[in-house]
Amino acid sequence: MRHQLDSATTAAGARRPVPGSSDQRAKLVWGRQAVAVLLAALAALAAPALVEAQQMDRQVRRALREKPDTLVTVIVRVEPGKRGFAKTLLAKYGASLKGEHGLIEALTLQMTPRQAARLAEHPNVLSVSEDAEVSGEQVTTPQTSLQPTVGIVTYNSAVAGTPYEDGYSIGVAVIDSGIANRADLSGRIVAFRDFTVNPAGAAVTPVDGYGHGTHVAGIIAGNGALSGYTQSYQGVAGLTNLIGLRVLNAQGQGNVSNVVAAIQWAVANRAQHNIRVINLSLGHPVFEPAATDPLVQAVEAAVRAGITVVSSAGNFGTNPTTGLVGYAGISSPGNAPSAITVGAVDTRGTVSRADDRVTSYSSRGPSWYDGFAKPDLVAPGHRIVSLADTISTLYGTYQNFRVASTSTGLYDYLRLSGTSMAAPAVAATVAAMQQVNLEMGYYGSGYARPYLTPNAIKAILQFTSTDVKNDLGASSDRLTQGAGELNARGALDVVRNINPSAATGSWWLTAPGRRITAWRRAPGRSTR
Repeated sequence: MRHQLDSATTAAGARRPVPGSSDQRAKLVWGRQAVAVLLAALAALAAPALVEAQQMDRQVRRALREKPDTLVTVIVRVEPGKRGFAKTLLAKYGASLKGEHGLIEALTLQMTPRQAARLAEHPNVLSVSEDAEVSGEQVTTPQTSLQPTVGIVTYNSAVAGTPYEDGYSIGVAVIDSGIANRADLSGRIVAFRDFTVNPAGAAVTPVDGYGHGTHVAGIIAGNGALSGYTQSYQGVAGLTNLIGLRVLNAQGQGNVSNVVAAIQWAVANRAQHNIRVINLSLGHPVFEPAATDPLVQAVEAAVRAGITVVSSAGNFGTNPTTGLVGYAGISSPGNAPSAITVGAVDTRGTVSRADDRVTSYSSRGPSWYDGFAKPDLVAPGHRIVSLADTISTLYGTYQNFRVASTSTGLYDYLRLSGTSMAAPAVAATVAAMQQVNLEMGYYGSGYARPYLTPNAIKAILQFTSTDVKNDLGASSDRLTQGAGELNARGALDVVRNINPSAATGSWWLTAPGRRITAWRRAPGRSTR
């Protein structure tokens, strides 16, 4: 948290009396303790001042205290239209330009924390943030002691087998460790850019050195080809187009600047690839308020551009030392107000929702600094079987997580857990919702429908979600489950029965009295 000494406090912690006052005379007791305090104060005044500007996030301010003259990489946001002016000042502040992000009026710079503190004082500078490290939000360690799941855990079906319910022609940008071009995704990786080798995003052959992004992509759109097209290992929306934007390296690590660049690319190319959804199964701890966080601001900009952004909530639900469940663990960008932030549910290996529980590791709200109510909802994310890249780090490291195909016997799949696995189930459902909405316009209602807005998507998902109980049989609190568990089929029912073209103030519902069903998980293309 931010702490500042006020003008009446010395660096040693003693209150400075007002000169010449009775307060001053009363405090001037020349004992050894008072002399020590005075000497400490004088030493502090003699030292070079390091101003911890409020525009700097907590990581940059820490670096300013601990290593003020060591080079660091920061993201500097400036007033709208002032990027060009800011670039002319870089030499003055000893900064070198590493990247530029017009989407959020920001520059990625390399400089010392001392130089960053000087730059932060400029009137055109809105914030200075560390180019923080981000990583995929999967859980690995807890699974090593678990036994293989007995039977097939089927999922909350989002589709009934018709093309438009499979997200046909809708583009989902998977900003992750990449996507391997495996048979289950054949023909649907319509674009791929690598931001780990080029800040602008190099057009390269799809690759995934870590394996996390391929698993996420399989949850969204795997067609089950490697398992003989069985329902067991198919994705939620099997005909969705995938746009792979690689920002994490073979160790599953990346930086905020790469993620911001990828979001910017997705926004700029949304029309060409019909990008309606961005999936962010990655994050970092919250270091500053959402209003100054560059990753959050990039998410907000994407939502303003009409793209629904689905983010993992984070896996900080338990204290790593005590194992106790805690709150306020939402990671960035899950703290973005306009994102759909998703926590993880354990389905306990059954098709019934009655025994579903929010996992202990799933981050609870509220968000740090801002106190936003998060997550927005939860979805199955524990021990999820999905597509593997067999030459990736995850596949090679966690051999006991490998899962054989039900038809070939080959180990083409992995079982992973985390909010990283829950988010893509929601992202795929959003793609299906958008496609159903379009098809209802073309074939159902006889009038054209606009795409559903991100706010409408979130409202429908929350309205149709189902309650998740805790082990005592009571409803989980809203900072644990959000609005409840994903009910994809119920969300599609709502989409089929509303008119998003209706005039403001009029009813959207086209089938009054129709009940929205809380569907069980049932066999279908979305089985996991």
